[in-house]
Amino acid sequence: MALFKIEKSLEYIKEKPFRLEKEIQELTESNLKTILGLDFVKSEFALNNFRIDTLAFDKEANAFVIIEYKRDKNFSVIDQGYAYLSLMLNNKADFILEFNENLDKTLKRNDVDWSQSRVLFVSPAFTNYQREAINFKDLPIELWEVKRFENNTVSYEQIQKAGAQESIKTISKTDQTIDNVAKEIKVYSEEEHLENANEEIKELYEKMKNAILNFDNIEVKPKKKYIAFVSGRNVVDIHPQRKALKIWINMTIGELDDPKGITRDVSSTGHWGNGDYELQINSDEDLEYILSLIKQSIKKNKK
Repeated sequence: MALFKIEKSLEYIKEKPFRLEKEIQELTESNLKTILGLDFVKSEFALNNFRIDTLAFDKEANAFVIIEYKRDKNFSVIDQGYAYLSLMLNNKADFILEFNENLDKTLKRNDVDWSQSRVLFVSPAFTNYQREAINFKDLPIELWEVKRFENNTVSYEQIQKAGAQESIKTISKTDQTIDNVAKEIKVYSEEEHLENANEEIKELYEKMKNAILNFDNIEVKPKKKYIAFVSGRNVVDIHPQRKALKIWINMTIGELDDPKGITRDVSSTGHWGNGDYELQINSDEDLEYILSLIKQSIKKNKK
């Protein structure tokens, strides 16, 4: 990705390569919440002849996240990723102990949703082969490219899957580690969330999704209970039901300007999505108005 400074004419900003993997690790760990929305647990976590670069925790998913940093390109994202996930699933107590000791909290085995565990590889570049290797719809592995530039800026960009349709389970039968991990870890898709919705609600969801994606830098990330729309953090979460869409806007009670009063306060009641505002729709009658509410959440995120 080329970077330019705007003067009277564009001035090219040179990339400033990382000399060591440790530089990438220290930068990422120091800004883990800002970059990835994760809580830092442990650096260089050693277990059973493995050394995990960064152990993190995703509070939204209640799941552990393993992060590995690479400067070279000679590694298999599939083999290494599943080896780390297998290590985790076979040593759950050690991961919980590490969390409790480092964060001074009491996390129990049943508090963790192990099915939502995942591995992130962070590198200045990935090969075409590595990019193609993650092109499965249900792969619990993410690739993130990090670039540093001479004007003291840095970028982190997730490598997106190119319309993946095939399941990792098609190759898991030939690899015992992948097969064992695939039985316990689950990656969700939009299609699964929409399975029980009628055609009108599917159409309504697509209409709302496309409108939200017209806002800047929004990503769709299906979770266990809902479909998240993310810009740094979740700005809105949607749960498709058979005859309606349930929506949560990620703002604290008192922050949202809702003159029509179509949202309800769920700050003191249990709910799946993020934020204190919930609404339910079954038509596009108030779509433009709802988008104006979502835009408030996006603006808050940019502050």
